[in-house]
Amino acid sequence: MNLHGERFDVSLSGSMEGDSLAAVIPLDEMTPDRLTALARFWSAATGRAVPADPRMTPQRLQRARQMLRAVDARETGATYRAIARFLFPQYENDATSWVGSAIRETTIRLARDGMKLVHGGYRALLRRPRRER
Repeated sequence: MNLHGERFDVSLSGSMEGDSLAAVIPLDEMTPDRLTALARFWSAATGRAVPADPRMTPQRLQRARQMLRAVDARETGATYRAIARFLFPQYENDATSWVGSAIRETTIRLARDGMKLVHGGYRALLRRPRRER
């Protein structure tokens, strides 16, 4: 369903015109995310400005893009060094300094975490970041 330019995955019975709606929110580890989505839906349904979705910060979005680029490059046979040259062109990664380079470690982590995304980890992208207890 699209409301005021925002897409929401909801199931409605009846019509929204003049009818009261109810939401059933399970109380589990996803409750904070569901409440945020409900607040955004309520804003759209009542014609108010829809707040930005807080689940994907610009930094998380940028990292997800880099992870997927690293995975695509690895799948085509690119080396970590070639991937680093593409993802981080502003950094020099010559053969002598490559082994101990922070860019090397970052590139390896991006490829590793990107593979986790591809193998089902993408579901966690739209969860709010939480501290482990």
